[in-house]
Amino acid sequence: MEFKLNTKQSIINILIVLTLSISFSACSSKQESISSNTKVSVEEDSFLDEFDEEMGIEEKSDPLKGYNEVMTSFNDGAYTYVLRPIANGYKAVTHKEVRNSVSNFFHNIMFPIRLVNNLLQAKFSNSLEETERFVINTTIGIFGLFDPAKSYFGIEPHNEDFGQTLGFYGVGSGPHIVLPLFGPSNLRDMLSMVPDSALNPVDHHDNRQYNLVNSTEKTIFLKSFKYINKTAQSGEMYDVMKKDALDLYIYQRDMYEQYRQKQIEN
Repeated sequence: MEFKLNTKQSIINILIVLTLSISFSACSSKQESISSNTKVSVEEDSFLDEFDEEMGIEEKSDPLKGYNEVMTSFNDGAYTYVLRPIANGYKAVTHKEVRNSVSNFFHNIMFPIRLVNNLLQAKFSNSLEETERFVINTTIGIFGLFDPAKSYFGIEPHNEDFGQTLGFYGVGSGPHIVLPLFGPSNLRDMLSMVPDSALNPVDHHDNRQYNLVNSTEKTIFLKSFKYINKTAQSGEMYDVMKKDALDLYIYQRDMYEQYRQKQIEN
């Protein structure tokens, strides 16, 4: 009888020990699960932070946001109801090769801007290649209508402007500014339009000897023609961008600032 009782008591003790062991194991597993989930959450947060840094996403001051949003709406309306219809009509009566030649011509005559800004950034090999491109395209390429420098000689363009030059030397972009008709810009790039204009043969200046045009009216006509031709070539890109953008102003602002930063870094 005593043996049976002892045996029964032993079985009860074993069951108690097993129950306690299972409970402790479950608690330990739950704690590990919580710890693991916390670790994953921390790792995910760290990944998202690194992703944002890689994409150049950062909050920055936008003191002109109210004005910029209004001007973005104005520019979008001008593009949709004026520029795009004109560009579509122009596209309907011109061949793609003609539009490419017009684009090549305007790019070629902007050579002084690219040359000077490459020199200012001490990119001497790029300056030499820009000079080679200008000579080849102006002669063999028939006043820049074609680009044999790239297609036959493999000489790539090196697009630089004064805004990139200032950025190269560490000048910040300043507040974002949407310009009437010209679109997204910032304080640095807007002010940089002045020295670039002094080098632009299409911009008429009374005290300059190498003007391509002899009046401000012709300057406006040529620049308008340039933008109509550009819109006829790449207007669909704007439509895709506008369709994908939840907020057109924010989308254009972030895209412009990131694009300019990449240009400066290159």
